[in-house]
Amino acid sequence: MRVVEVRERGWAPGPGRDGRMRKGDLFRVIQKAEGNSDCYGAAWRFDCMQSDCCWRQDCLKPNPG
Repeated sequence: MRVVEVRERGWAPGPGRDGRMRKGDLFRVIQKAEGNSDCYGAAWRFDCMQSDCCWRQDCLKPNPG
């Protein structure tokens, strides 16, 4: 998912709306705001069991951001 798509959907609470936040930081803010673990890009991401996460495809890249 592209950052532009995330912002268009209004998922970016507060500081994410100003356009100065890095992709990974933005996704973690959103995860936390939604009540989830802010784990996007974590070192253990390849062992993650949350297959329905909307960030999974990006998160599992070698350098997710």
